[in-house]
Amino acid sequence: MHDLTARVAFVTGIGSVGPGWGNGRATAVLLARQGAKVFGVDVNDEAACVTRQLVEKEGGICVTHHCDMMVASQVKAAVDVCIEQFGRIDILVNNVGASAAGDPVTMAEEVWDTQIDLNLKTAFLGCKYVLPIMEKQTVGAIVNIASIAGLRHYLPGGRSYVGYSAAKAGLIALGKATAMAYATKGIRCNTVVVGTVHTPLVEARVFKQVGGDAAALIAKRNASIPMGRMGDAWDVANAVLFLASDEARYITATELIVDGGISAARP
Repeated sequence: MHDLTARVAFVTGIGSVGPGWGNGRATAVLLARQGAKVFGVDVNDEAACVTRQLVEKEGGICVTHHCDMMVASQVKAAVDVCIEQFGRIDILVNNVGASAAGDPVTMAEEVWDTQIDLNLKTAFLGCKYVLPIMEKQTVGAIVNIASIAGLRHYLPGGRSYVGYSAAKAGLIALGKATAMAYATKGIRCNTVVVGTVHTPLVEARVFKQVGGDAAALIAKRNASIPMGRMGDAWDVANAVLFLASDEARYITATELIVDGGISAARP
């Protein structure tokens, strides 16, 4: 099941914000375990190196490359290096993203621009430079990582994330439009819509934004989910693996929600 032998996976945001398992790191390791050769990019070379070492420790193949996915020239260069290294790209995982709090009045314009670029433009540029390669191959699978913030617009803790929500909603639409544009060319495009998960990104950013007792916040986040707990990076990685694999060969232009039921429980 989910055999990716001889496949090449281009994974963005392969590092992790802080120690532990971020979505990109877990995804890279899991894809490699299934036989894929992983080409991972990140702006944090040290974090990317940790992921590479984890893959290699298990006997997998992983090459990392410094790349700011918001900069077109760097994305193109990274894709070129991947092709030089492996000769093809079968899987693209658009994983870069992060949230910033604010509503249309309180959010600075530059923060809005960064939120759109970081959460949406990065996926656009990944698709822009990888799709021509997949089209020549007549096969490929793209998996975007979005958020339930693009589907449900409640205010966690009284905070608005207008830029993040708009970008993630746009990412879901980008996935559908891309899937339709390439459905006859052997290329599938789907989106994993992630709910409340506990990753190093949460530790490094969300807790700092909210402040207060981290243990109490974790307990509150767990209690807010119908299944009674937050997910983790492996829940996201397993969803990516499925959508990237041949077992999902008849699935395109859709979303797989990984949220413990929270989006169904809220208006």
